[in-house]
Amino acid sequence: MTNKEQLRVAIIGAGPAGIAAGRELLRNGFDAFTIFDALDAPGGTWRLHSYPGLACDVWAHSYSFSYAPNPDWSANFVDQPEIQAYLAKCATEFGLDPHITLNTRIDSAHYQPGGTWQLKTSTGQCSEFDVVINAMGNQHTPLFPDVPGMETFAGDSWHGTRWNHDVDLSGKRVVIVGSAASAVQIVPEVAKVAGHLTVLQRSANWIMPRGKKTYSEQRKKLARRFPALINATRKWQQTLMGQVEYAVTLGHKRMGQFENVVKKFIKRTVNDPATQAALVPDSHYGCKRGLVSDDFYPALNRENVELVASGLQEITPTGLVTADGRSIDADVIIYCTGYRILDFDRIDVVGASGKSLADTMADDPRAHKGISVPDFPNYFFAVGPNGLVLNVSYFMTAEKNVETIVRLLGEMQSSGASSIEVSETAFRDYNAWMDERFGRFSWGSSDCHSYYRNAAGHAPFLFPGNFKEYRRFHENTGLDEYELA
Repeated sequence: MTNKEQLRVAIIGAGPAGIAAGRELLRNGFDAFTIFDALDAPGGTWRLHSYPGLACDVWAHSYSFSYAPNPDWSANFVDQPEIQAYLAKCATEFGLDPHITLNTRIDSAHYQPGGTWQLKTSTGQCSEFDVVINAMGNQHTPLFPDVPGMETFAGDSWHGTRWNHDVDLSGKRVVIVGSAASAVQIVPEVAKVAGHLTVLQRSANWIMPRGKKTYSEQRKKLARRFPALINATRKWQQTLMGQVEYAVTLGHKRMGQFENVVKKFIKRTVNDPATQAALVPDSHYGCKRGLVSDDFYPALNRENVELVASGLQEITPTGLVTADGRSIDADVIIYCTGYRILDFDRIDVVGASGKSLADTMADDPRAHKGISVPDFPNYFFAVGPNGLVLNVSYFMTAEKNVETIVRLLGEMQSSGASSIEVSETAFRDYNAWMDERFGRFSWGSSDCHSYYRNAAGHAPFLFPGNFKEYRRFHENTGLDEYELA
C-alpha cells in the first residue's frame, strides 16, 4: 500500500462519532471510505429516537463539534430535532454525503486470511475493506426488565426509546417503569395528557436543575458576527463541567455540595414530604448517571401523577405487580429501563484468531485507550470501552479518539505496514493502570451498583480520570504500542 487513497475504510454508524471519523479521514487525505448507517439520515441516536421531551442534557454549544460551532442554537439546551438537523448539516458541510450509504445495516464483519475485513449487509451484500471503524454508539438496543408475564399484557406497551406515536395517551392509565434518563424527560410530557400516570421508581437518581434559557435573535446575531463568543461560552461551560470530576470523586467536598443542591431542589419543588424522601438517592452522586431536569419534580405534584418507590415483580394482563406486592391497573405500559450498554453482539465481528468480538468482550469489556483490542487488526472503536470522559461532552472524546485512529493509520502506511494490532503488553499495562484508578470514583467503587459496573467489578464505560489525562494518553500513542504486519 503506497498511498492513502488505496486504504479502504468502513465506518459503521453515521452519528456524531461516525461523522467525526469521516471528517478526520478526509482532512488527512484518506478518501476511499464509506460510512454505513441503518437509518434514513445521519444523526445516530438523534435520528433513531423520537420520544416526547427528548433533549440533550449537555449545553448545546458544548454538545457540538469543536470545529463546527453553531450560532443558531435556539437555547442553551436543545431538543432532538435541532440536534439531528445540526448533525445532518455537518455531514454535508464536511463533504461526507458522497461517502454515506444509508438504509444499510451491517450484519457482520469478518477478518480474512489475506488481511482484509469482509462486511456483509442485512441484504446479503458483501464488500471488503482494509480498516473498520466501529462508530455505532451505545444507546441503541433497548433493555427490558427480566420479569414474567410481559407477553400477557392486553394493553399497549413499548420501550421509551422506540416510541409508538400511533397510540393516543389522552385520558389513559399509563405506567412508566423506570425513573432515570429517558423517564425524566418523558414523564412531564405524558403527565400533561394521561388520565392517570404511575411512575415506578426502583431507585432514585440525582437530578440537577436544568436551567433552560431561550436564546434571543439578537444573541444569535452576535454569535454569528463574533464566533469568539461561542468559543468563550464553550470554555466557560467546560470549566463548569470540569467540576463533575470532583463531584464524583470519593471524599471530595464537591460531592457533598452537588448532593445538597439536589436535596434543596427536591424540597423546593416537590410538595409531598413522603415523595420528597423517596426521591433522595441512597448512593453517592455519580454512582449512576447524573441527570438534569427543570420539570420532572414539578410533574410529580400533579393530581394525576403518582410516584411508586418500588421495583417491578411481574406483568399481568391488566397491568403489573410491584416488588412490594401492589397491583396497578394500566392501559399502557412504557418501559424506561435503559439500554444494553456496550452490546458487542449487535453485529457479528470475528477477529484474526476466529474468536468473535462478542465473546472477547462478554464478561469484561476492555479496550486500549478506548479504541482498539488485541486480535482485531485494523479494527477500531470510535468510542469503545472506557472511551468516554465524564467531565466533557461526547463530542470531545469522539474527536480525540478518531484523531488518534487516523494518525495511526497514516503512521502505519508510512512504515510500509498494511495492518496494525494493539500489543497484548500495551493493552494489559493500560488496563492495569485503569484498574488502580476506578475505586477513586463513586461510579467505579465497590459500593456502587449501576450499569457503570459489571459483574466482574470493572467499570467498562467511563475513563477513570479527566480529559487532560485522556488527551495526554492519546497524544503519546504511537506504533510502538502496536504489532505491525
